[in-house]
Amino acid sequence: MATENVSLLFKLYCLTVMTLVAATYTVALRYTRTVLTEMYFATTAVCITEVIKLILSLGMLTRDTGSLSRLLSTLHEHIIRSPKELLKLSIPSLVYAVQNNMAFVALSNLDAAVYQVTYQLKIPSTALCTVLMLNRSLSKLQWASVFMLCAGVMLVQWKPVEATKVQVEQNPFLGFVAIAIAVLCSGFAGVYFEKVLKSSDTSLWVRNIQMYMSGIVVTAFGVYLSDGAQVMEKGFFYGYTHWVWFVVSLASLGGLYTSVVVKYTDNIMKGFSAAAAIVISTVASVLLFGLQITLSFISGSILVCISIYYYGLPKQSTATFEKAATEKSKQPPEDV
Repeated sequence: MATENVSLLFKLYCLTVMTLVAATYTVALRYTRTVLTEMYFATTAVCITEVIKLILSLGMLTRDTGSLSRLLSTLHEHIIRSPKELLKLSIPSLVYAVQNNMAFVALSNLDAAVYQVTYQLKIPSTALCTVLMLNRSLSKLQWASVFMLCAGVMLVQWKPVEATKVQVEQNPFLGFVAIAIAVLCSGFAGVYFEKVLKSSDTSLWVRNIQMYMSGIVVTAFGVYLSDGAQVMEKGFFYGYTHWVWFVVSLASLGGLYTSVVVKYTDNIMKGFSAAAAIVISTVASVLLFGLQITLSFISGSILVCISIYYYGLPKQSTATFEKAATEKSKQPPEDV
């Protein structure tokens, strides 16, 4: 009984942290891209996030191996002697780099609440990649949930909400395109990384280290291509404030915590977390950015939350639900 209680408490802890990180990250990033006067380079923020995640992963691997000598031996085996594995993990590194940079573009042009709702399009993106890359099947209810989610996002985007306290010019269309690219990247990279994890017994932290090492190279190259001249002139950390470092810290924590959440929580809990993050982001956007809520936004958000819940139902519950619906449709109509 005690074990069950501890397990439940730990799952609730995971749920709470994941919700707060997701909601706070979008709101804080939105603040740094629309309210701060000196605009920092988004590419450098993405790069330094990869560095921090690598350091944290090394710390976790050190804890698991138990000694510095074992850590060095593990790194030599999986890094120095495994260039093919590094190359394999460079693919999701590149895709995640694009995704993270698109998040900055999206939140520079869309409110945090709108972003949080629209970003749930990662569910159909992930579903499609799962079917194509892992040969899994989705239930009828899950496919219906995917279409419901898309309808909800369309309602949210139908009549754009306005934020009265934003100090920069915005391009909602550019923001939506950026989210579209981000969700496609999220679906592919997530499923690809899952496939790599399950193809061998290599530690999760080792895989993370391989991916983050590639990620640092990819994002550093992105800094050079996109903002190289300005970074040389103004400095790598130009425009960084405590708020920017806060965003970088949340991104680093969120990236590592995702693996813990996937391991210890189920789809229902992740669905509730996403719905709670939408609510928190909406409230924060009203208070901080003067967001004006529309009826289409409320309707779309409710549809998205319902679809997330039904998509995450366990297969057993989904099968029962579909069986009951089928039997009901076969019943003859009642006499009037």
